[in-house]
Amino acid sequence: MPTTESRLRMTKWTATAASIWIQCFGGASYTFSIYSSALKSSQGYDQSTLDTVSVFKDIGANAGIFSGLLYSAVALNRFGGPWVVHVAGAIQCFAGYFFLYAAVAGLVEPPPVAVVCLFMFLAAHSQTFFNTTSVVTGVQNFSDYGGTIVGIMKGFMGLSGAILVQFYDTLCKGNPGYFLLLLALLPTLVSILSMPFVRIYEACRAETDKKYLNGFSAFALLIAAYLMVTIILRNIFTFSLWASVLTFTLLLLILVASPTGIAVKAQFMESKRRREPSTSTASNALLDEEVSIEYDREDMNLVSAMSSVNFWLLFIAMLCGMGTGLATINNMSQLGQSLGYTTVEINTFVSLWSIWNFLGRFGAGYVSDYLLHTRGCARPLLIALTQVTMAVGHLIISSGFSGNLYVGSIIVGICYGSQWSLMPTISSEIFGVTHFGTIFNTIAIASPVGSYIFSVRVIGFIYDKQASEEDGTSCNGTHCFMISFLIMASVAFLGSLVALVLFFRTKRFYDSIVIKRLRHFPN
Repeated sequence: MPTTESRLRMTKWTATAASIWIQCFGGASYTFSIYSSALKSSQGYDQSTLDTVSVFKDIGANAGIFSGLLYSAVALNRFGGPWVVHVAGAIQCFAGYFFLYAAVAGLVEPPPVAVVCLFMFLAAHSQTFFNTTSVVTGVQNFSDYGGTIVGIMKGFMGLSGAILVQFYDTLCKGNPGYFLLLLALLPTLVSILSMPFVRIYEACRAETDKKYLNGFSAFALLIAAYLMVTIILRNIFTFSLWASVLTFTLLLLILVASPTGIAVKAQFMESKRRREPSTSTASNALLDEEVSIEYDREDMNLVSAMSSVNFWLLFIAMLCGMGTGLATINNMSQLGQSLGYTTVEINTFVSLWSIWNFLGRFGAGYVSDYLLHTRGCARPLLIALTQVTMAVGHLIISSGFSGNLYVGSIIVGICYGSQWSLMPTISSEIFGVTHFGTIFNTIAIASPVGSYIFSVRVIGFIYDKQASEEDGTSCNGTHCFMISFLIMASVAFLGSLVALVLFFRTKRFYDSIVIKRLRHFPN
């Protein structure tokens, strides 16, 4: 029999806490703007070459097919496990960012652009291995609340950029080279130290799960609020050394203590509940039985999933939603300049994007679970609603009225983030969880594909055309981006229509989820 101490260390709750820590530091690709200027100047790149490197970053951060395939191959194998996927990610993270650090710091001769692109791809690609393991393991452990756990994991990945920037502001003293070294070491070490706890456990009663998942959700909101206040204050005031150290130390204490405390309390209460006698045999059976609700679908592999209409409906919807959302943030700096916003305002938009992104990821997962379990509302309907709202955000940005970026960036950021929690959850439900990691990572390729189409072929093309009619290099005024965002608003609306088709095709399936869950948990 395992001891109480070992049960507290090795449970699905400690797996959740460990996954949260990994996610908090795993999204280094979101910090590209911190070191991009140093990379450009140290290697003698022009803007076009730097953009090429950035494209490989986007591909690496979103093309997670290999991480999904590896997870499917080893996660349930007694000779493997999720830790194998984490090791693969850690190796890529260290190799990629350490090479970039060596290039920027002058430790090696300036490498060919192709080599830098390769290591930039590896560095960003590590993110998919961390993310796949945390998300898929979470869904396996909390199958009845997939939306909530995906929202939590995806939310912390979205927040990781803002968290890592706090490390940069406090420890790197404004040196992007040191920051690249930090990116090589910190996510790698956190992953290696935390990965022994990330395992798949048998699902327990869903009502018990929900209570403590809400605790992790509250912690996520606390971190988001803390980061938002810190970002705003840093953009308004110049922090002294003691202020930076104080805010940084408090952040670390919250990150370490809160997940640990929730995990320990959850396990303690579950152990206590199992030791208490029940007054009802039926109630006792319901409380102690490990319940796994199965729905009316067989698990699909990638090939069979890609042969289905539902796969391509979801892919097209993500192409529209993720593609236009990512194109917006990629062009936020130039967009702000053309509309006359100050550098401080533009930096604030970019910094706060991670907060709006988090709120979308976290909120959509939580709300979709609530609506499904209480109202029987199928999740694809949430995709349709958020993409209609995103279209409104694009229209606001295209309008160019005073303060439009404040409103538009919030709307688009939240709606963009929501796609990242809704899509994986829907994938696990309609295609099954056995090959879930591979399938949702394949659908995620829609993000860089859409970003390329709308950033380069729409926004870039129209901007350059408008600039050529002025001084040939830059464009100022509402007309620079108005047509582009009108096009993207139309595309987002098209994505909502595609999601509605998926909603009607899967409505009967989602009705069966609600019915089967009520049979197990009538109250």
